[in-house]
Amino acid sequence: MAGNGDWLPLFIHSLGRTLDRWLNEILNHHLAGASNGSTEGINSCLKKVKRCGHGFKSFENYRLRVLLHTGGVNWPKRPS
Repeated sequence: MAGNGDWLPLFIHSLGRTLDRWLNEILNHHLAGASNGSTEGINSCLKKVKRCGHGFKSFENYRLRVLLHTGGVNWPKRPS
């Protein structure tokens, strides 16, 4: 019968392979302090807009929706 700790060696082996594969990237992150978090955030926002759009008829409409949701639209002021 399998004991409760049988999964641990497999997990440690998998973790070791992952760390070995990503060692340069992990070290570079800690040395340079760089992150792709802002890029991932923008990508997440774009995907959310695309999901809510249910298929845009034109790229221009999609572009305008993205600009609207990201605050990148500077609407001209109307004279009062």
